[in-house]
Amino acid sequence: MKRIILLWGLLLSGFSAVAQPTLDECRALARNHYPEIRQYDLVRQTEEYTLSNARRAWLPQLSLAAQATWQTAVPTLPDALTGMLSQQGAGIPGLNKDQYKVALELNQTLWDGGKSSADKQIAEAEAAEQWQAADVDLYALEERVDDLYFGILLLDERIVQTTLTLELLRSSLDKVRSLQRNGVAMQSDSDAVEAELLSVGQQLTQIETTRDSYRRMLEIFIGRELDGRNLTRPEATEPVSLDAARPELALFDAKIGKLSAQERLVKSATRPRFGLFAQGYYGYPGMDYFENMMSSDWSWNALIGVKMSWNFGAYYTKKNTLSKLRTAQRQVDVKRDIFLFNTQLQTIQESGDVARLRKALADDDRIVQLRRSVREAAESKLRNGIIDTNDLLRKITEEDTAAAARSAREIELIKTIYELKHTLNR
Repeated sequence: MKRIILLWGLLLSGFSAVAQPTLDECRALARNHYPEIRQYDLVRQTEEYTLSNARRAWLPQLSLAAQATWQTAVPTLPDALTGMLSQQGAGIPGLNKDQYKVALELNQTLWDGGKSSADKQIAEAEAAEQWQAADVDLYALEERVDDLYFGILLLDERIVQTTLTLELLRSSLDKVRSLQRNGVAMQSDSDAVEAELLSVGQQLTQIETTRDSYRRMLEIFIGRELDGRNLTRPEATEPVSLDAARPELALFDAKIGKLSAQERLVKSATRPRFGLFAQGYYGYPGMDYFENMMSSDWSWNALIGVKMSWNFGAYYTKKNTLSKLRTAQRQVDVKRDIFLFNTQLQTIQESGDVARLRKALADDDRIVQLRRSVREAAESKLRNGIIDTNDLLRKITEEDTAAAARSAREIELIKTIYELKHTLNR
């Protein structure tokens, strides 16, 4: 994932030189700019630290200990033997009750029952889960970028259409004023057209203000200035496959993987551990008790061997813990099925919307053509004094409404297609 992000960063480093930013470029820039992107590096670092600790479990463990004790009783020779030695003039003082030891111990694990392996798998599974969770969050970000992007495209189309309407009204106003000078039209006719012209101008100002707000919000998301450049209209190409490839599915898999790793850790706790150990210490008494009974001098001592440990207490909770983990796995499977079911329903709905919009768009082309013909006929009738100015304005409004509806439906079609692609991640 990190390599993909870096690649996108290199590809988009020349964004400022692109004449018309594309939707894919804006998506990639938003992902790179969004604070959530820093989560990837944090997850990677955490995984490295955890795996490093797991690998060091196999390194020799060295420990240093020191102790000073006083005990109420110490090993002694039998009274009979002590008496015999006393008769021969040989006295044995015995061990002192105060004892001292400074020890250095080395332990080497031979087999830990699979615990270190399970720890590594859990670390990798947890990192994978966090990575996929970050992917899900960033994938949801694309929908917000898409809404802004298509909102700007829709407003741009509305501005174009409104500008055309203004030009048409200015032309009509010139024609009405010409008729007025020839005595065919009245001042009220010119006033009506001019009022409509001013009203449409106000609408244009409002649309431009809204468009500028959308552009500023998109700039915040992508972390770049658009510098007044128009956005590229995406191609209205539908996805080839309707099978979902959402990051949520990978997240479900990662959750199952972590639970499986936790199962292996639980099982490893019921297995014996084997290891080597070596101990060297300096103190009193040493291993030769007989010598230490005659002398209280400190001595060097060493011990080496093989040891086994087996915690049977882990069996008490093994069954319940495994049952709990398997229940959690079934819960993840249920959530996956629910997600796939909802995704399928959404796919069916959006596919139907695409088909409906394509059919409606074909009808819109004919409607705009007919409205334009009606408006042109009305202009001719106005020149001949057959209709008044209000009738012409109504025809202009009807053409504008039809053209605006056609433009909006075209953008809506493209947006719906990309919503379908987003639903499927295709």
